[in-house]
Formats: sequence, C-alpha cells, structure tokens
Amino acid sequence: EWKWKPHFGSSRAASEGFCGASFFFLVMKVINSQEFVKIPKGVEVEVSGRVVKVTGKYGTLERNFRHLPVVIEKYGKKQTVLKVEIWFGLSKHLACMRTVCSHIENMFTGVMKKFEYKQRLVYSHFPINVNILNGGKTVEIRNYLGEKCVRTVMMYPGVTCRKSEQTKDELIIEGVDIDNTSMSAAKIHQSCLCKKKDIRKFLDGIYECESGTVDKE
Repeated sequence: EWKWKPHFGSSRAASEGFCGASFFFLVMKVINSQEFVKIPKGVEVEVSGRVVKVTGKYGTLERNFRHLPVVIEKYGKKQTVLKVEIWFGLSKHLACMRTVCSHIENMFTGVMKKFEYKQRLVYSHFPINVNILNGGKTVEIRNYLGEKCVRTVMMYPGVTCRKSEQTKDELIIEGVDIDNTSMSAAKIHQSCLCKKKDIRKFLDGIYECESGTVDKE
C-alpha cells in the first residue's frame, strides 16, 4: 500500500532554494508480513494475546510483547509452529518482527539447554579472592589490586554463580534467561574495572572467556 505523507521545510527543499516549501513523498506499507518459529520437541508454549510462556527441561520463561504491533499465534495442524505476523507495517515494524522471533528462539534455547558464561580471574600481584554466598546468588570480590573494600554483586533472578571444579580461578554463571544471565556476568566484570590507571599495564580484573549452553548437544 502506498501512502502520501506531507513533509515541511526539509533539507532537500532548503538545498533547492525553497525554504519553508512543502512537498509529499511516498511511504510504502507492506500489507502482510510473516515469520515462523518452529517449536522444539519437549517444549510447551502458551500464547495469550502477546504474552508468550515457554516451559521446558530447565524451567519456565514468560515474555510480554504487548509494546509491539505484532500478532503471535500457534500455526499448523499439529500446532508445532509459532507464527509472528504484522499487518500494514513499515520497515521499522518489520524489523521488530524479526526481533520477536529471536527473543522466542532464545527462550526455547534457555529452557532446553540453559545458558552458561565462564569468567576467569586475572591478576599479576594481588590475588583476587571471590566468595559465593546465598546459594550462588551473591558474589563477594576481595583484594582487587590490594584494595580493602569488598565488592558485592547480586545476581539477577533465576541466575546462579559457582566456582569451577576443573579450572582454577574460574567462575561459571548459569541461568535460563539469556538477558539476566548475560547481565549478571557483565555486573561481575564491571565491578572490577581499573580506574585512573593505565589499562595497558594494569590488566587485573574478571574477564569472560567462554559463553554457550550447559547442554552442548
């Protein structure tokens, strides 16, 4: 569908010497656009309006997409596919549709395989000491660059942290929600940033070395 849209005082009009002039340009809307996401085996999906609830091996995730002008529903005879649809969408609306599909696919991966981030403690002189409290929900970092202050990092809901049993000075952050898991890892990293020093020389900190899923298959 083509739609005429008025535009006033544009840079094009100014460049042509018509300051304050008005003209019209075309805005194209796609009548109907669809994306499909296959539901994996062992995953249950409930769709209510634009709220998607996913249940799998490692738990349940729920996400609200009511801020986007999309239609989400199960599709097919066996209801094994999710259809994301937009009517009369502009280019920005169509980009949102692909974003919704990516979020749903990450939810499937989280409840089936669980996300995992690995971080290493890096130090040259003062060893960094890490204590994990409250069942893996709280991380205390001590002796960073010899400082006396204790850095306390709280994990986001559904995320736990533990020390690696195979590798020295390694932390493992696990969670079902990819957003909460990655942000928890980022909080640990940002709590040990070197301030007011040459970062080419002072490389102490906690850095991410690997990211993926608990179930590798």
